[in-house]
Parts: sequence; C-alpha cells; structure tokens
Amino acid sequence: MNKPFHSADIPSPCYVCEEAKLETNLQLMQRVQQESGAKIILALKGFSMWSTFPLVKQYLPGCTASSVWEAKLAKQEFGGEVHAYSPAYKPADIDKLLSLVEHISFNSLSQWQRYKDKVSASGVTAGLRINPQHQEADTELYDPSAPGSRLGVLAADLNGVDLSGIEGFHVHNLCECDSYALQRTLAAVEEKFGHLLHQMKWLNLGGGHLMTRDGYDVDHLIAQLKRLKQQYDLEIILEPGSAVAWQTGPLVSEVVDIVDNEGAIAILDISATAHMPDVLEMPYRPAITDAGEPNQHTYNYKLGGNSCLAGDVIGVYSFKEPLKPGARVIFEDMIHYTMVKTTFFNGVEHPSIGILRKDGEFELIKQFNYEEFRDKLS
Repeated sequence: MNKPFHSADIPSPCYVCEEAKLETNLQLMQRVQQESGAKIILALKGFSMWSTFPLVKQYLPGCTASSVWEAKLAKQEFGGEVHAYSPAYKPADIDKLLSLVEHISFNSLSQWQRYKDKVSASGVTAGLRINPQHQEADTELYDPSAPGSRLGVLAADLNGVDLSGIEGFHVHNLCECDSYALQRTLAAVEEKFGHLLHQMKWLNLGGGHLMTRDGYDVDHLIAQLKRLKQQYDLEIILEPGSAVAWQTGPLVSEVVDIVDNEGAIAILDISATAHMPDVLEMPYRPAITDAGEPNQHTYNYKLGGNSCLAGDVIGVYSFKEPLKPGARVIFEDMIHYTMVKTTFFNGVEHPSIGILRKDGEFELIKQFNYEEFRDKLS
C-alpha cells in the first residue's frame, strides 16, 4: 500500500496520468508507423488531456476530432494535422471546420452532396465513411456495424454513384480489438468496396486498434497495414483513442464513510455515474489496486459513489485489510474514455487532474472549482 498514489501530495479524488507509461505506448506507435508506413493520429474522443500534448506530438503527427470544439483543441493545443468526422454537420460546423482541418469525412452521401462545393473550394481532402456490415465489437453500445446502424454508407448505396471529389474512405467498426479483428474487417471492406479503393488516395481505419495491450500481435498489425498500403497505393491512417492512454494511470479516490446494509458498504469521494460512467453504461468492473473479487480476501465491501443516484454503485470487492474513512481506493486504467466523459452531476467534487512525471514527481495540473460548475449551466 506504499504506492505513490497513496501519497498526500496527490489530492483525492484525482486522475493521475503516468508520463512514463504514456511514452511507452507512444514509442510502440512510433514503431508501427515507421515499419508499416501508416500514420497514427490521436482520437481526442478517447483522450484529450492536452497537458500531455507536448509529449504526444513528439510521436504522433496530429489528431482526429468529432466536433468543432475538438478540432479547435487539436489546432490550438496540439498543432500538426487535424482530421474530422461526425455523423452529421450543421452548415455552421462546416464553415468552422474547413478552417481548422486538413481531412474531413462525411457519414452520408446527402451530407457530402450538401457541402461538396464548399469543401472543394477549401482545399480540404474529403472522405466518406463506409459501413462494411462486419461486426467485431463485443458491446452493442460500441458497435458501429450493428444492424440498423446510423454510421456509414452501405456498399449497395454506392452503386452507380459519382464519387468525384471523394479522395478517401473512412471505416470504423472496432472497439479495443486485436489485429486479427482488423484482418477480418479488411476482408469485408475489400469484398464490398475493393473495386473502389484504387480510386482513393487514403483509407482511414478508425480506432479500436488496441496495439498497446499486452499480447497484441504488433507484427501482424504491421504486416496488414503494409500489404494494404502496397496493394492499393493508399495512405493508411489509424486513429486510436484507448491505445494511446491504455493503462497509463488511475483515478485516486478515498473512503468517506462505511455503512452497513446486508453487508459493509464503503461510500467514496467519487461517483460512477459522474466520473466513471462506462462502469454503469457498458457495464464493466474496473480493477482496483490490491483488491480482489468478493471473498477472495478477508474483507468484502460494496463500493458506492457520492451522488444521490441509487444505482451509483461500482460493485463488491474484497480487501486484505478493513477499509476506514480516509483510506485510498485506486481505480486502475482510468485515463482513456473516462476523463472525457465526466460530468458535474449533483455538484459533487470533480476529480483533479495530475501527471506523475518520469522522475517520480507529481504535478497537479488542474483543480476544479464552484465557478466552473456554476458556469456550465449558467
């Protein structure tokens, strides 16, 4: 229990990004880029902790954005190239995005037809999101290729369509998947859209490539990307979110109270619904340092959040020692797709943001205050 996250220098609650682990992930991505010839850009929807951008941009050439605000963040805080994709753009969005991005992908033919003249005049390269109707995601909530999906154009809808001005295809159907899921996806893409790939300049393979997870076959990924690039003479783009920040830091929390109702319940200074929403939405069970499954260790506790939502419960965990108010509970791997989804629900204290530097020093980057809560809703 003498890990740095139990230090009084780190406030609770707090998201802590470990700089050394982030750089290790980026170094692996640099290798993939160098050996495959593909380009890897950061998906801000998964990780937009811009205080780390000075490090990230040493390894990745740019970002992908899902909105005008993300595109502005990329342009102003990251630099480099900016790509954009959204299920639908308003006219005002297009006007703003075309001044911020180098690539833009459209979700439908109607959106492309509506804005193609503006895009052509801007010099921004345009793409079309395609739906290979091939499912790989394990969770329906995150499956872009599920039946009836609103995301991407079907192959049948492109028969006889004039694609003049479209320079690339964008495909995204993976979620924390391995390289063999990518291989199967590419087979589906080539079967349905292969006759059009030679007309394109680039192919964006979206995110979901969890290349930084232990056991991922990086060599197989590189081989897939090299083959695709050579066969179709395409620029290949990947835009991972989770993989960039995978296992790069925890959410530090503390026990506030212990109550009893059919077992011990520890109430923490964080909220699942406000600070870790995927725990309830996916749902999934986050790992906790030095904790186990129920009855694995001596002391069982149901862990609950500090909002008034009755279902703000994380689950039952066991500990070797009894929990007391003030004890730290360290939720692991909370930097990707967690920080970006937080809310001010109930006005509960929002976790601070910090970086554990490579030299072991902790730097507090951001603490939230009442005025930020107030001003969000005006």
